Amino acid sequence: MTEPLRVGLIGLGTVGQGVVRVLARNGAQIARRAGRPIEIVAAATRDPSKPRNCELKGIKISADPFSVVRADVDVVVELIGGLDPAERLIGEALGRGRHVVTANKALLAERGVALFQRAQAAGSILAFEAAVAGGIPIIKVLREGLVANRVTGIAGIINGTSNYILTQMREREAAFADVLAEAQKLGYAEADPTFDVEGIDAAHKLTILAAIAFGTPLASGIVRAEGISQIQAQDIALAGELGYRIKSLGIAKQTGHGVELRVHPTLVPEGKLLAKVDGVLNAVLVDGDAIGQTVYVGRGAGAEATASAVIADLVDIARLHGAAARHWVAPLGVTGATAPPPLLPIENVESAYYLRLRVADEPGVLRALTSILAEADISVEAILQKEPKPGADATIAIITSVVSEARFRQALDRMQQLPFLRPGTVRLRVEHFE
Repeated sequence: MTEPLRVGLIGLGTVGQGVVRVLARNGAQIARRAGRPIEIVAAATRDPSKPRNCELKGIKISADPFSVVRADVDVVVELIGGLDPAERLIGEALGRGRHVVTANKALLAERGVALFQRAQAAGSILAFEAAVAGGIPIIKVLREGLVANRVTGIAGIINGTSNYILTQMREREAAFADVLAEAQKLGYAEADPTFDVEGIDAAHKLTILAAIAFGTPLASGIVRAEGISQIQAQDIALAGELGYRIKSLGIAKQTGHGVELRVHPTLVPEGKLLAKVDGVLNAVLVDGDAIGQTVYVGRGAGAEATASAVIADLVDIARLHGAAARHWVAPLGVTGATAPPPLLPIENVESAYYLRLRVADEPGVLRALTSILAEADISVEAILQKEPKPGADATIAIITSVVSEARFRQALDRMQQLPFLRPGTVRLRVEHFE
């Protein structure tokens, strides 16, 4: 009988328990596809005595994660997240010749270069399918399925918490703060939701996707991130009247002048598939020169959805384990074979814009606003004016043509000087995905 692939698991939280359950339930099928059984022989968790929703018989449990790295295992699966001690654990595992599977997008986005270089030097695999979009196999899609394509663009709903909040705000006409509080009660949002609602989590994931697609560097801070906390129910309603839905998207584009990387709330035409992906689901659109547009939709988080991605990496390692693993190279721009492409400054990024303005209800307002846009060579694609109550301010929503960030800012700065303009102007980007 073929020797099993021996796995050490660091972390027995939601995902770790999911990995144990799925391997137990589908072990025979997984072994057939992998060419050998996959067995968890050791695991670490902060509280070994805590009851778990999985069968742990035959698994040596410890409170010390380094005991798993030093155990007699072929693969270490890291599921604790964060930078430390995850970086030290993965580094030691690779130094001992172990293969590693991780779902740690923050660590890969910020410290990935050194870890991948260490993996290559050791002839080990550092696999990370679960780090982006949960159960959607988007890493394999980019690395294998679309390898013949020149990828020109990626756009994704890659944070389920933000998507859930925006969906509930639209469906219930609710305020951001109210929906966030509910999401926290349901476990969709953390007690401190900053990582999700301010776009940081999505920025880490986009960094990884862009590195595979374009060879951009794995480094923190290269993605311009804007959150959804400033979105109001009024903006969602106005977007709907104009034929759009607001989604928080991670966008990476290859242009003739460099690669643009940005995360922000975005107006998407309601007929587009990305606009229809609601709740906690994730979706990633990929543009390839040979295949055109393809879209991948599925659960971006959760115990067994993420476990599915972890086990897919374990199957890859089971197939390649041994000398063949030395030829497995993750194309993440860490080999030095080609220079990374330049990153496009945000000032040069082009998109259409949605602009919501609160103005005094007096003659000449529209003429003054549209004159400023015309003088900046910015066309108005759509305009919506909400009739105010007597004595109240008026609300105007405008969709512009595609324009650079720098030129739009200049026009907006001029608008801010107009005497009839009230505080609270909202500016969002618009993407049509033609």
